Amino acid sequence: MKTLLELRQVSKHYGQETAALSDVSFNVKEGEFVSIIGPSGAGKSTLLRCINRIVDASGGEIFFNDENVLKLDKAQLKRVRRTIGMIFQHYNLVNRLSVIENVLHGRLGYKSTLAGMLGLYSEEEKQQAVKMLNILGLQEHTYRRADQLSGGQKQRVGIARALVQKPKMLLCDEPIASLDPNAAKTIMDYLKTISATMGITVLVNLHQVDVALRYSDRIIGVNKGKVVYDGSPKEMSSSMIHKIYGSEAGELIFDHGGQNAG
Repeated sequence: MKTLLELRQVSKHYGQETAALSDVSFNVKEGEFVSIIGPSGAGKSTLLRCINRIVDASGGEIFFNDENVLKLDKAQLKRVRRTIGMIFQHYNLVNRLSVIENVLHGRLGYKSTLAGMLGLYSEEEKQQAVKMLNILGLQEHTYRRADQLSGGQKQRVGIARALVQKPKMLLCDEPIASLDPNAAKTIMDYLKTISATMGITVLVNLHQVDVALRYSDRIIGVNKGKVVYDGSPKEMSSSMIHKIYGSEAGELIFDHGGQNAG
């Protein structure tokens, strides 16, 4: 399988003192489902945001689909971002718009500024949006306002919005942190199915070790901005969980994903 994403000694510094990431190196193959785990403040979100340059890395190289992302100009970056879908912890939906209008926002990277502002979408794009809503079990909510949905439904709209981009990769930043365990399981099941059936690479930040173990082809453990584990879920030991999470590890090993319920 082809390598889709490669990070070489990526670092990110905020000011003189704070190193959010230090010498992060790993690669991800096409179609792989990779979880990044670690305590709060470990650098997981910064790492994802460096990949699509929402945040600019301070050093190193990031190759996506054989292009060095850090060297792209504005137009080139827009083109590459079309193929990288982003799913956020707090959904980032426009509450006053309908579900389908929110999904169609995934096509904005293909539009001129004016066409985007006027909401000019082709019939094919609308059909694609409807198809994605059907895949994600949201067909009954197509024309509802986004603020009338539950958290789990909002996150599925976020996934549909990312999928209409026709991405090669999804970056999911704590996509289940705001959800109760049942909604969280639904979201993870959809992400896993999408990866398996559409061949889309998924890179997901998670706080819950048990969820990462259940769904991932591979786990990358991050602590204080450094990669301390990169391997199979099967090889993840309790001593490694301690290494990744430090003092938080005890409750994580015995707690099955409930610590972020709510």
